[in-house]
Parts: sequence; C-alpha cells; structure tokens
Amino acid sequence: MDGEIAGPHSGPMESFDNLVRTEFAPKTTYLNTASTGLLPARALVAMRDAAASAAAGLPSDMFADVEASRSAYARLSGVPATRVAAGASVATYSGLVAASLPRGAEVLTAEGDFSSLVNPLYSRDDLKVRGVPLERIAESVGPDTALVAVSSVQSADGRIADLAAVRDAARAHGARTLVDASQSNGWLPPAADDFDFVVAVAYKWVLCPRGVAFLVVPEDLGEAAGLTPLFGGWASGEHPWDSCYGRVEELAHSARRFDESPALFSYTGARHSLALIEELGVDAVRAHDTALADRFRAGLASLGHEPVPAPGSAIVSVPGLGHRQEELGRAGIQVSDRAGNLRAAFHVYNTAADVDRLLDVLAG
Repeated sequence: MDGEIAGPHSGPMESFDNLVRTEFAPKTTYLNTASTGLLPARALVAMRDAAASAAAGLPSDMFADVEASRSAYARLSGVPATRVAAGASVATYSGLVAASLPRGAEVLTAEGDFSSLVNPLYSRDDLKVRGVPLERIAESVGPDTALVAVSSVQSADGRIADLAAVRDAARAHGARTLVDASQSNGWLPPAADDFDFVVAVAYKWVLCPRGVAFLVVPEDLGEAAGLTPLFGGWASGEHPWDSCYGRVEELAHSARRFDESPALFSYTGARHSLALIEELGVDAVRAHDTALADRFRAGLASLGHEPVPAPGSAIVSVPGLGHRQEELGRAGIQVSDRAGNLRAAFHVYNTAADVDRLLDVLAG
C-alpha cells in the first residue's frame, strides 16, 4: 500500500497505509466486505461516547451527525446535499420509487440482481417487471420501458454494469433510472448525477454501521417522476420540531422530505466512516482494492480455477468453491458462499498477504 494521499480532512499528508493501520486491526483475514464492512476505530469510539452520554442523561446532538453524514455522502456522490435523503434500507427507497410508477408500467431489471432492489418492484402486481441478463440490459430498453433498475456492481459475483450504456439507452427512450450503488460506493468513482435515483446502503464499502442508507433524487426532488414522501414523518418536515403533531404542513424543501426517522447512533458512527473514505480518496481506494482482486485472479489461474468474468471489480466470485467457506472460516479467513460460488471482496484493510493466505489455503 504505497503512495501518499490527501483529503479534505487529512491536514498534513498521510500515507494510505498508516491511516488504514490507525483505524483497523482485524483479528481474521477478513475478505467479506461485500457482506459487511469493518467499522473504523473512529466510528466505534464515537458510537460508544454517544451511547455513554445517552445513558447518563446527557445525549449529544446526533441529528447534527445525520446532517454531517448526508453532506459527506453528497460529496462522495458528487451532488448537492439537498438531493440526498437519509434512511435505513435499499428496499424502503426502492419501494418508494416503485410506488411512483403508473399502473401497467414496464420495469427492466437484471436477472439475479439483489432482492432489496428488485423485490419492491415485483411486489406491485400491476407493473410489468422484466428481467434480462446484465450484459443485455441496455439493449433491452424499449419505448415502453418506464424504469430501468440495476445495481452498479452485482452482489453475487462482482460484475460491473455498463451504466453509461444504461443511461444513454434510458434517455433515448424516455425511461427513468434507479441504480443501487451499495456494492460500488467507496471504491468506484460516483456517477449519481447521471441517473434519476441512486440508492445504497452504507454498511459495506463506505464502512458505516447498519441502519444507514441514502437516496439521491433529481434536482426537482422527483416531482416530475411522481415521487411522494409516502412514509414521511416529523423528520421530513421543513421544521422538524414544529412537525411533531398532526399533519406535516410544510415538507422539507430538499430531499430530506424522503428521510426516515433516523437511527441516530448509526449515523453518529457513519459521519466518521464517511470522513475516512473522503480522506483516503475513492481513486486511491479503487486502485488498492482492484490490485488485490487482480492478484487473487492471477493466483486462481495458477491453481486452475476460473472466476466469474468481472474485470476491474473489487469482488471476485469463483464457481464451484463455495463449499469451502466453512473450511476457510476455520482457518480464520472470512469469505462468502453465494449460490455455490466462493466470493471474496477486497478493501482498504486487506493486504497482499491476505490474498496469498487465501490462495495458500485453497491450494491445500
């Protein structure tokens, strides 16, 4: 992990390696970020302090943490904070977008995409939801397509969607787009401004606690798309503390109108996790993560294994090796078994030694 980087919060130049070592000390060879990212030390300390203050009857202003998280995520996404809603799950926000579609609308999805993205769309039995292979999703957009919903990176195997092609096809046919960036946030450069809606949980690659998710909406706050704050409560008011009883008379003049009542302790940790990603820099994280993934792919070839083709991805999925997950776990190596495939995900706290250890056990 060579090279130095600077970020908006880093002050003096810090090496990538030193910053990571300050924040992480995993007790296992942890190669499972595609399931859950590790919490950095700074987030853990902040959550402990907030819990202790709350227990003492002196709660901190955790709503300020929500706004700091929103702003940090907006910077990472390259959009104004006014376009970012803060919630807890992809499914909630996918359901919100699904509810905005007219009866009979055609929705195009990728076959085998993550359920939290696609199931809320299938749950409306008056929509025409059509699944196609990921590689054909752009060419399958047609004049009747109202929405294209796809993950930027496939959870099961790390394949990267051709989002530029999806964007262009959707624009050509007047379709809207919903992108799930849960498996790309933090290591792939953002492109949120290219799509109508971008949703993501934050407990994977941007290393936040569970209970944190974001939705990026258009500049018009989804008005043209018919998006309405169906689950809006007091937190969605322009003046939340004046919106606690009865009808919320004035919705927030920003994407905050789509906020869920926030999981405050999670957001207290999230602001520090997101700050760390900013300090490290997405480009530096991508270079680090994909170099390790490529090292693993090369090692697999020497062992006679061929992973699912996913060039440029930080996730490597190997058909036929999923059954070795338990064995690897006993050896202190954390990976996933996805439909019979062994899935390894490489992130900032991983090293070349982690890759080599995984290869050594697989060769044994």
